[in-house]
Amino acid sequence: MAINVNRAQFVKSAAKKEDFIRDGKPCVVFAGKSNVGKSSVINRLLNRRNFARVGSQPGKTVHVNYFDIDGRCWFVDLPGYGYAAVSKGERDRWGRLMESFFAESQRISLGVHIVDARHRPTGDDVTMAEWFKSSGRPFVVVANKCDKLSKSAAAANLELIREALALPEDAKVIAFSAEKGDGRGELFAEIAAII
Repeated sequence: MAINVNRAQFVKSAAKKEDFIRDGKPCVVFAGKSNVGKSSVINRLLNRRNFARVGSQPGKTVHVNYFDIDGRCWFVDLPGYGYAAVSKGERDRWGRLMESFFAESQRISLGVHIVDARHRPTGDDVTMAEWFKSSGRPFVVVANKCDKLSKSAAAANLELIREALALPEDAKVIAFSAEKGDGRGELFAEIAAII
């Protein structure tokens, strides 16, 4: 049965582990650096322009946001990381929230780790990849902004991303463009397979 992406709604923001939704529905968990276009990737998947808020400033997603998709799964938008302008206290709060979230990793049906196709992954990207790997749950890496690169540069960068994140052989790296829609079908197929 196909997922009706038109039946999507924001349900809640969780600021602490007691607020996490634990209803047994599959959870597709999106993570990425503050300025990597995480909200834009979610919007492209759902063919909506402003469904997940797109901030003019990075670092706007500060809670774990839950979106109900067709009553069949959750899209879970984790707070963006690596934004230099946030205080140490805010970074520590983010770290504690993520530790709590990944402590219940059995609830992750699929992780979607979004990185910038144009650049070598940062130390924070490597840390997030480690969290996904240590969860033992399936995850894919989405290299967003691939439309800003030539085909050959994109292919080389996908290999660099795979290497820098020390991905296992079977981990998928999907070239994606939130702007143009490249990679949407491939990512959607991965999501549909777990629902």
